[in-house]
Amino acid sequence: MNTVIAFIFMFGLLVFIHEFGHMIFAKRAGMLVREFAIGFGPKIFSYRKKETLYTIRLLPIGGYVRVAGEDPEIIELKPGHHIGLEFNESDKVEKIIVNNKSKHPNARVIEVEGADLDHELVITGYDVDSEERLTFDVDPKAFFIMDENETQIAPYDRQFASKSVPKKAMQIFAGPMMNFVLAIIVFIILGFAQGVPVEEAQLGEISENYPAAESGLQQGDRILQVDNQSIDTWVDFVMEIQEHPNEEVELMVDRNGEVMSVPITPDAIEEQGKEIGQIGVRQAFEHSPGEIVKFGFTETYELSTLILTSVGQLVTGQLSIDSLAGPVGIYDVTDQAVQTGFYTFLTWTAMLSVNLGIINLLPLPALDGGRLIFIGYEAVRGKPIDPQKEGIVHFLGFALLMLLMIVVTWNDIQRLFTP
Repeated sequence: MNTVIAFIFMFGLLVFIHEFGHMIFAKRAGMLVREFAIGFGPKIFSYRKKETLYTIRLLPIGGYVRVAGEDPEIIELKPGHHIGLEFNESDKVEKIIVNNKSKHPNARVIEVEGADLDHELVITGYDVDSEERLTFDVDPKAFFIMDENETQIAPYDRQFASKSVPKKAMQIFAGPMMNFVLAIIVFIILGFAQGVPVEEAQLGEISENYPAAESGLQQGDRILQVDNQSIDTWVDFVMEIQEHPNEEVELMVDRNGEVMSVPITPDAIEEQGKEIGQIGVRQAFEHSPGEIVKFGFTETYELSTLILTSVGQLVTGQLSIDSLAGPVGIYDVTDQAVQTGFYTFLTWTAMLSVNLGIINLLPLPALDGGRLIFIGYEAVRGKPIDPQKEGIVHFLGFALLMLLMIVVTWNDIQRLFTP
């Protein structure tokens, strides 16, 4: 149950942060955000606040922000349609009743002659009773009512297409950007909670009944050499010790400015079928606020580099598709992280956030990176590509991504049941 709760929390947080980035920059640019959704498929919860419908949907495989103009508008008024109109205090149309007009007895019913709800915001038509030709001004925040569901109209200046290339690009980039911001914040929290690992070979906690304690090593000692081999970092020190199981080595140690020689024989332990040396010490940590903030950025950068390298290896065939993990594989690793401890779970969350940010920036259709490619093409060409053609490309890309997810999930399931 702990793993289920942790997985739901982690998934919800990562998707929420990503989609929040898209939404907040859409609103800052003046776009109408119709829906903010966590998950896909049927709605299991919905809540409307001002212009935006907030929903939680059944399938936990992502989320989306629906901005006016990114998809064709749902309702179009055509000549000959009979519609009902309700007005606000300024005598502007505030509700356009498309059907079920009998449920709105106060609405004025007209036969549509023409409508411009993008630029002029007017509806022309004939009163069904007097047959008088009339023109009505429409409020910019008027609603369509169809099957008793309200949908706000979207004048052109509230649509995605009306905005400048930089604003459109920023709205799309903001999702992945927020995933990187989340990772930085999580690493900073970890830094304040447990400190930042010291890069040089400085000793932290000394475990009792291990060679380090028995040889007199102390917390704060800095290792300069192992058997005349210079040591610059903690990683150098660990690698040298691991290469000498049950073999005495000579350590050159700096203790408060005094250099001394300490002989030590690492214990031999079994790890992944190989015997390695271990002396029972932990890496030192520091708690400087400046270093902790720096740690948040450097860890995120190093993770990004590592993930990009792995993506490159996938493209070149150095890694196979079997190395990918889908929702089942992520759940399995989340279970292991939860069992290990809260700090490990937070680290795993930050890693997934960076991964989500990078994957979404790949130049593939249906991903944010693919959409940025189209916006870049618009910037060079001077006008956007045909929305229908772009929509087809993204639809095909989404279908291929879903197919890849099915394959990866099947591989995850097989790994779970393979001894």
